[in-house]
Amino acid sequence: MAIEVGTKLEGKVTGITHFGAFVDLSGGVTGLVHISEIADNYVKDVNDHLKINDVVTVKVINVDKDGKIGLSIKQAVDKPASEVRPPRAPRPDRPSGGDRFGGGGGGGGGSYNRERGGRPFKPAAGKPSFEDKMSRFLKDSEERMSSLKKNTEGKRGGRGAKRV
Repeated sequence: MAIEVGTKLEGKVTGITHFGAFVDLSGGVTGLVHISEIADNYVKDVNDHLKINDVVTVKVINVDKDGKIGLSIKQAVDKPASEVRPPRAPRPDRPSGGDRFGGGGGGGGGSYNRERGGRPFKPAAGKPSFEDKMSRFLKDSEERMSSLKKNTEGKRGGRGAKRV
C-alpha cells in the first residue's frame, strides 16, 4: 500500500522520545508523530499521552524524498463543526483584498505609507492625543510617587531623625 499525504491510517506506537513518538504503520513502514502533533493542547511529556504498543489513528502530513513520514494524531481526529472556527470578518479600517498596506499588493495605495510604518494617519476625533495621554500619565505618576514617599518617610522616622 502506497502511503500518500492526507490518508488516515491505524498504527502501533513502537517508540517514544522527548520530541515525539514512532508509529509502525504497516509492512514495516514507520513514521514519526512530532510532539506538536499529538494533541490540541500543550504536550509537555509524550508519555502522558501515549504508551508503547498503543494503537492510534494517524494522518499522513508529509512524506520526504528520503522516506521519512510525518504523522499527526490531532489532525486525524474529526472535529465537530462547532469547534471549527469561522473565518474572520474583514476589518472596516483595513482595505479589502491584497496586503494590509493598501490593496493590490503592488506599491501600496490608499492613505497607507510604508515609509511611516504602514499605518494611516487619522486625526483623533474626540480621542486624546499621545501628548495628552503622556501628560496625564506623568501627572498621575507624580501623584503616586509623592504619596508613596510620604508613606515610606513616616515609617522610616521622617527627615533626618537619628536612631539611638
